[in-house]
Parts: sequence; structure tokens; C-alpha cells
Amino acid sequence: MNFLLDSWLGDWLAGLGRIAVMTREAFGTIFRCRIVGRDLLRQIHFIGIKSQSVVLVTGAFTGMVLAAQTYFQFHKVKMDTATLAVVGVSMCSELGPVLTALMVAGRVGAAIAAEIGTMRVTEQIDALRTLATHPIDYLVVPRVTAAMLALPLLTLESITVGILSGYLVGVFLLGIEPTYLWQNMLKYTGDIDVTIGLIKSFVYGGIIALVGCYKGMTCGMGAEGVGRATTEAVVYSSISILMCNFFLTLALQRVAQMFV
Repeated sequence: MNFLLDSWLGDWLAGLGRIAVMTREAFGTIFRCRIVGRDLLRQIHFIGIKSQSVVLVTGAFTGMVLAAQTYFQFHKVKMDTATLAVVGVSMCSELGPVLTALMVAGRVGAAIAAEIGTMRVTEQIDALRTLATHPIDYLVVPRVTAAMLALPLLTLESITVGILSGYLVGVFLLGIEPTYLWQNMLKYTGDIDVTIGLIKSFVYGGIIALVGCYKGMTCGMGAEGVGRATTEAVVYSSISILMCNFFLTLALQRVAQMFV
């Protein structure tokens, strides 16, 4: 039992070290501005534009169900017009960035791991090395940069659609006074909530791309190895997002209190 525990812990620490080294190399290339624009634009199109449909649908229905559930509870204490304020704060600082990141992780993280994993299995990554092309610069850096640029924009779309859908549900389905509903949302939803959500989404974008690239570049050989790497990329990135969300919330809220 102790041997199995030591083996698992050793593998986990070794994997943590490898992804830390890959992260250092990737950000070193980013800071030196050695990014090919064509590759970056292609990844932004794949990660950002092609993910809009799933993000917009998720944001819309999240805003609608949050508005309905909040109204059902607030109506008991005659606080109907505060419904959209809860939707606004929740979508800006928590639900918007987290749900957007989870949806993108399911779509993009799996695709990144499968694509790079297939390249590893077919020895295309080894071919890059023989051509004096660093795989980190060519494969990882464009995906990480694109994800960190696209996630905040996707989060803004999710927040906007979520608040608007919650407003429509509150006005047309629940019969809440529209003027006070909108005014209370503007009163209690501040710029700091949007800023916190964007900072979170920026970090989540890096997590999704780094985990997907790492799992693809270290996958086992054969179709089974690629499939396992794809599954692990989605699971590990989702868990990492949820764990980081807790610590980011505490840290960013503490920083926000210092400036209020």
C-alpha cells in the first residue's frame, strides 16, 4: 500500500514539474514576442469564434434560470425588483467566467489534447525537432495566447446575454417592474465585479490551453493513449478551474476591498 502511494505521489510530482517547465518555456516565448501571427489568428478563430454558440446558449439559460430561482425566493419577502441585481453580480464575478471556462474546456481542451496527441503518436512532434522547430513555440504558445485572449471576450458575451435573458424573463414572464429591476441591477453591480470576472477568465484560458497541450504532448502511444489524454485534459482542466476559482475569489475580493 505504501509503495503504491509513493509511486502515485512521485508520478504526480513529476507531472507537476513537467507542466511547470512547459509553462515557463511558453510564457518565456510569449514575453519575448516570438509568436507567429498566422498561427495565433487561426487558434483565436478556433477557440474564440467557434465556441460562441455553446457559450451564448449557456449564458442565456443560466441567466434565465438564475432569475427565475432568485425571484421565487425574493418574492416571499417582497424583494422582486432585486432579482436582476443578484443575476448581474453572479454572472459577472462567478457564473459567467466559470461556466464559460467549463464549456470551453469541454470543447477546446479535448480538441487540443487530441490534436497534439495525434501528432505525438504519428511522430510529427519528433519531425518538428529534426527541423529545428521547438514544439513549445510552434504548438503550445499560439494555443495558450489565443485562449487567454479569447476567454475574456467569450466571458463578456456570456455575462451580457445572461443579464439580458434574466431581464426578459423577469419582465415578461414574472411581471417585475422593468424600471426598478434594471435600476437595482446597475446600482448593485459595479465595475469591480466585471473586472474580477475578466481576470478569472484570463487565468482560466491559460489553464485550459496548458493542460490540453501538456496532456497531448505526454500521451501514451496508440489510439488508447490519445483517448485517455483527451479525457484527462477535460477532467483535469475542469477540476483546476473550480479549485482556482475558490482561491481567486478570496484573493480578488480582498484586493477589491482595499480599493473600495
